[in-house]
Amino acid sequence: MEIKELYLKTVFCCMACDGDIAKEEISLLNKYAKENHLFDGLDIIQLIDNYVDAIHSEGRNFLEDYLKELSQARLTKEQELTIVKLSIETIEADNKIEYSEVSFFKEIRSHLDLTDESILKEMPGREEYLLPDIKSKNIITNLSLSFKNITLDANLLNS
Repeated sequence: MEIKELYLKTVFCCMACDGDIAKEEISLLNKYAKENHLFDGLDIIQLIDNYVDAIHSEGRNFLEDYLKELSQARLTKEQELTIVKLSIETIEADNKIEYSEVSFFKEIRSHLDLTDESILKEMPGREEYLLPDIKSKNIITNLSLSFKNITLDANLLNS
């Protein structure tokens, strides 16, 4: 998987990990695509449609597969910091930070080789994302969310 697709999948998983995709999260995805050119060359609409279908059929396994892909990727420090930034900004996009989202970020972070200091330098004031989790280590298996309600209007993408 090329890095651009890993970035897109990161954003999607962070949008979906709470069981809902907010319009603000879609707006942020569009901003990344247009202003930052993070997904240039990718068929974003087709990939997101594929991700929605996959999360409907696979549920939590889709998120677990993403984490496996992340752990197998050979990323530079800069790419890892981009993953962190994309994750946190997506989680915060709808101004409603849920426990499942922060816990999912902690799962992402556990697959990266970054220090707390390097993360806080890139994303100051986000210490709560770095605190140890009081619940089970593997939040994904403990999620009691249904992903069947996740929908995405393709017209909102690239609007």
